[in-house]
Amino acid sequence: MTRKLIAARNACQIAIIARFRPWPYFGSMRLPYLVPHDFALILAPMAGVSEPPFRQISRRMGADVVLSEFLSSEAIRRRIRNTLEGAEFEECERPIGIQIYGAEPTAMAEATALITAHYKPEFIDINFGCPVKKVVRRNGGSGCLREPQLITDIIRACVGATHLPVTVKTRSGWNDDMRDPVGIALRMQDAGAKAFTLHARTRTQMYSGKANWDEIARVVEALDIPVIGNGDVQSPEDVVRMRDHTKAAGVMVGRGAFGNPWLFRDARALLEGRQKPEPPTPAERFELALTHARLALRLQGDSRKTVVEFRKHFGWYTKGLHGSSELRQRLFQVESVAEAEQIFVQYLAPLAQVA
Repeated sequence: MTRKLIAARNACQIAIIARFRPWPYFGSMRLPYLVPHDFALILAPMAGVSEPPFRQISRRMGADVVLSEFLSSEAIRRRIRNTLEGAEFEECERPIGIQIYGAEPTAMAEATALITAHYKPEFIDINFGCPVKKVVRRNGGSGCLREPQLITDIIRACVGATHLPVTVKTRSGWNDDMRDPVGIALRMQDAGAKAFTLHARTRTQMYSGKANWDEIARVVEALDIPVIGNGDVQSPEDVVRMRDHTKAAGVMVGRGAFGNPWLFRDARALLEGRQKPEPPTPAERFELALTHARLALRLQGDSRKTVVEFRKHFGWYTKGLHGSSELRQRLFQVESVAEAEQIFVQYLAPLAQVA
């Protein structure tokens, strides 16, 4: 290798190291995968939402990391086609984690090994937080919180099946009687988890009440691995409050991003001390909604089924607009993206005349 090539390589390495330097004030630990900012903005894994189209839109709008929908380890090990398709992603989505769930350590290990070998994400994430009955009744998701030893066994099995970092997402406990976020976090860290995301509610709370950010702060103090805060992040200002309150390494945004991927852009501006950008105009909302819809057609199939499943996104993108109730009623009936585009044109026509 010539001196010029060596110098160029070293300069590149120095630039990368500088780019990913530790957060100077909050002292956040570095995540086990490279991200472009000291405080990471992460799109949460959400069934029916965190699919490739929305992941790509979120990345464009400023999300540093995205995760897949949660996938059944049993379905993965049995090579169920629909589930395996859920692990697919495009290069522009990196860094990405594939999230899996299950209650059988052997199945979880097999799924981890398969995902590692065939899909090669940046990390494997284990779901210990899903509160949905059909998952919990088989002891998956937050159901595992009732059996601490099972948590340990699952994490160790997954860690032993991959060279990738294994991370976890969980809740503060099964119920108030079993609420012990620090104890749960320490157990998961000791089992080999490389990062820990806490949705600071119990399973029995579901999505009611308020997420207890004090619990996230206590977990940050207790762990030697990076902690990501989750729960009640509905605005860019919430992101800043989460960082300041918990000193976490990042924030995971879920329902707050529905129809509002601008949240990532605006949060980054506030985190960097810049003025928050102006909110998107109706025309800008519609433009991104259509871009998102066309992406869905490309990635998920140009079919009526794709359009029908996308209707919920049209509803979210138009939330809060003048006459949004009537607008959503029309959008929930569309059979094609072209039909939605025509509805948007009709909505904007009076606004254009006023302007």
